Amino acid sequence: MPPWNSAKAKVQLRLSVQRLRTLQAKKEAQAKSSRRDIATLVERGKIETARIKVEAIIGEDIHIELLELLELYCELLFARFGILDQNAREPDPAILEGVCSIIYAAPHTELKELHVLREILMHKYGREFSAQVMENRDSCVSDRVVRKLDIASPFTALVDAYLGEITKAYGVPWYPAAIKDGGDEAEKGLVEASPQFDIALPDIKTEAASTVPTTPKLPDVPPTEDENEKAALPKEGSQGKSSVVKSTTPENDFDLLTKRFAALKKR
Repeated sequence: MPPWNSAKAKVQLRLSVQRLRTLQAKKEAQAKSSRRDIATLVERGKIETARIKVEAIIGEDIHIELLELLELYCELLFARFGILDQNAREPDPAILEGVCSIIYAAPHTELKELHVLREILMHKYGREFSAQVMENRDSCVSDRVVRKLDIASPFTALVDAYLGEITKAYGVPWYPAAIKDGGDEAEKGLVEASPQFDIALPDIKTEAASTVPTTPKLPDVPPTEDENEKAALPKEGSQGKSSVVKSTTPENDFDLLTKRFAALKKR
């Protein structure tokens, strides 16, 4: 490696920031496409295949977060380049975390620009310092960077949480078994899932109402002989009224005739 070159180091920091941003955008676009595919798999009932893809997405999201951290450290070194450019055997505390994190995490990325920057920093501070960083002695590397590089299978709860958020965003009704056993709460959550991508959710209340059995209408039964006789007989109230009407009608007519005769006599 050639001796420390300030101009080259500064240019390499700029290139690293640009490439980190580009790679993040690319991976985020790929993750978006993968999430759409996962929602389609869940809609088709291929839950186990969707879970495997969710685990891959979780790993990609963690890697994107690592790229974001490295971008911040590159920007930090660029902003404090005056300190980085000093002739010192070890980095100043103001840039120590950034230098150590880049040296430690750069091999886990596919960016050549970041690899070149790592070599420049390792050459500046020497092999012994670089070996200490790679072993993370005295915890000089950021804990966040170390956690992002800790490769482990995600917990089932985390996979379920990711899968739940993906299906909710794409309007696909799915909930983990633990939530499905919740009865009314699961039904409420399913109804409230927002169909943001023109995928209609089933209306649970309407379907439940449509499945309620209705009482069939019975055919009309012809009346019996007793009922015919009862129908033919007048009711007590109606009989009294009819008799009153019949009795009062002649009286009214008689009164009218009497009045007429009296009027004729006066003439």
